[in-house]
Amino acid sequence: MTGTPRARAREQTLADITRIGREHLARDGAAALSLRAVARDLGVVSSAVYRYVKSRDELLTLLVVEGYTELGDAVAAALDAAPADDPTARFRALGHAVRDWALQEKACYGLLFGSPVPGYRAPAERTTGPGTRVVNALVALIGEAHSAGRLRPVADPATTAPLRANVDAIRAELGVDLPDEVLLRGVLVWSSLFGAVNFEVFGQYGPDTFTDPRALFEHQLSVLAEVVGLAG
Repeated sequence: MTGTPRARAREQTLADITRIGREHLARDGAAALSLRAVARDLGVVSSAVYRYVKSRDELLTLLVVEGYTELGDAVAAALDAAPADDPTARFRALGHAVRDWALQEKACYGLLFGSPVPGYRAPAERTTGPGTRVVNALVALIGEAHSAGRLRPVADPATTAPLRANVDAIRAELGVDLPDEVLLRGVLVWSSLFGAVNFEVFGQYGPDTFTDPRALFEHQLSVLAEVVGLAG
């Protein structure tokens, strides 16, 4: 923590507000989040908290940014520890990092990827950067494997003109040079990865369907690696 004593005090107070807000998120859910309750646990009057965080929505945004940042950091650390020359191992590391963080931080994961909070819309200018770190890492991984000739060729079925235009826009936005079908399979892998994690985190399989959820997730990662041409 750097800066003047006043700046350091403000930074610490914001950190305390966010920490308590996250505790309330886990205990009461996002819809019940209240700055008055946060102020009570912080031991100050509510007007003091409003000097740092203007509204419940502002607190939700702080929690969203913190959650995306933690998830992105977990994925980055997992990729740093994975073999640089093994894209399949790196994909598995990315997938497990997402799952492990989601299971450890279920309430925060639910805020990011669960049902929308009534009346709240995350501001794109603050959340898009942190929120796209994982998909950017996935696209970079696929792009590196493609450039190194480590992707098996995949079929390129005919696509409609609107879909080709969408893919062109994605390609330009991400700054990658990947064939249409590779990008489209990447989209499928991205949505399926988070779909698998969602089903586990939110209990959609039921309590007794799979006795070894990690083994199920390993199998799902194998199938997704095959889909994009990484396996082997």
